[in-house]
Amino acid sequence: MPANSLLLDPETRTKLWAQVTRAIEKYMQEVQTARVAPELDPEKIRALLVPFDFAHSRDPIETAEFMVRALWENQTHTPHPRYYGLFNPAPTAMGVAADALAAAFNPQLAAWSHSPLVIEIEQHLIRALGRRFGFSSTDGIFCSGGAEANHTALLTALTRAFPQFASQGVRAVKGQPVFYISAEGHHSFHKAARLCGLGTDAVREIPVDANLRMDMAVLAARIERDRQEGFAPFMIIATAGTTNSGVVDPIREAAEVARGENLWLHVDAAWGGAAILVDEIRPVLAGVERADSITFDAHKWLSVPMGAGIYLTPHLEILDSAFRVPAPYMPREAAGLDVVDPCLHSIQWSRRAIGLKVFLSLAVAGWEGYAAAIRNMISMGELLRDRLTAAGWSIINRTALPLVCFVDGKSPQGRSAGYLDQIALEVVRSGKAWISTTRIAGGIPVLRACITNYRTGPEDIHALVAALDAARGAAGS
Repeated sequence: MPANSLLLDPETRTKLWAQVTRAIEKYMQEVQTARVAPELDPEKIRALLVPFDFAHSRDPIETAEFMVRALWENQTHTPHPRYYGLFNPAPTAMGVAADALAAAFNPQLAAWSHSPLVIEIEQHLIRALGRRFGFSSTDGIFCSGGAEANHTALLTALTRAFPQFASQGVRAVKGQPVFYISAEGHHSFHKAARLCGLGTDAVREIPVDANLRMDMAVLAARIERDRQEGFAPFMIIATAGTTNSGVVDPIREAAEVARGENLWLHVDAAWGGAAILVDEIRPVLAGVERADSITFDAHKWLSVPMGAGIYLTPHLEILDSAFRVPAPYMPREAAGLDVVDPCLHSIQWSRRAIGLKVFLSLAVAGWEGYAAAIRNMISMGELLRDRLTAAGWSIINRTALPLVCFVDGKSPQGRSAGYLDQIALEVVRSGKAWISTTRIAGGIPVLRACITNYRTGPEDIHALVAALDAARGAAGS
């Protein structure tokens, strides 16, 4: 195999980098002109890939050009300002640049001595974010996403409640460990319960009140009942910005219950945590400073490229207790220094330099730049509610965050699941926007539109409402 088939020669690399840069810039300038979602045709996509049998080498410039065209035509464009979906925003320019640098320099983030700058950057960010959330001191780790951060929270809570868990596992626990989450909470905790060996029966889903927030009275009663029945409660999870409806659980009240019962309080603020940066909506997170741990996803409301989950805790020894597994083959140059080797501090071992895209984005925008972007998204959420109401749609949820759940207030079938699914499908098929349906409060079907794109403007809100009205007409015909 010729050596330059992997490295390529300098001239080819120069052409390749120029081509990729042009493609990225074109995408950032013109993504709003594309269909938001593609026509879904698996056979067409598979046919595109048939020529790639890997028996022969291909021209690198032509191959990169193929990939650019294919991506334009065959994905839902989550950076589109009319994508109103699952917390996937347009990435920051500095985040894209940082990911390119991370790919090229390829830091190894298992050992501090191999990547001292990047690891110190991540620790610097963790302390800065911890201060924003009200922690006086903070430890933490960057993760692949919110699911890993939530899994980390479950493991640290187990380690704190049952000190022998790290070595002996669940057999060290007398009684079945159980933990508590809103019925509207994220299902990554169910998966984490399986991965931790607890099983999904350990997840206690607490019903919500009329505002879709975890019912504190029911929570307290369920904890008492579980103790009487011999179970071992160890954690409460308050969600700050539920995926379904953007509602924030009563964190302060959850903290009171957790302290009274000596339970770990985790706040899953993967999306809604960025409210901490905006004075006007910061009060929705009241009590978050009393959390034992927080999940925060920078790839959601901080708009960096996927994925950038973060786990934060004021307990400075808990990550070490949960994850330290010494290995004789790891580098030892930093032995004796006051530093953190991430492989002894987290689920992952070697991993990507996640923090670079957060650092560069935040360094350029600053806290105020992010606050301004979030304020704009909040105002677009308010505009959407106003426009929907004026057009005869009925808003179902109540939240300060820009996530709107609604049904058709004009049609007699406007609350039926089949009708709402058809509305969403018509909008997506039109290519003019992307929305979805979901079910809240134990099964109520609704349409769901979330604004997490800093590029979304009034014209995009008007376009969504027009697409909904057109879909309403098609569904009713």
